Amino acid sequence: MSALRARVDADKCIACGLCIEVCPAVFEAEDDGRAVVRIASVPAEEHDACREAAAQCPVEAIVLNESDT
Repeated sequence: MSALRARVDADKCIACGLCIEVCPAVFEAEDDGRAVVRIASVPAEEHDACREAAAQCPVEAIVLNESDT
């Protein structure tokens, strides 16, 4: 089983909200609208949605790190 960790590069985020729409269990909006990670260690059932959010980010602000546990 692999562990997936997510982070958002705040300097790149344009506050489009797409990641929050695709994977609300992992991403949420700050007061300024930019996305932040709610839970850095992504639960297994959210891996696919988190990967999809990263793939859809128009500015590639989502960084995913996967490692074997």
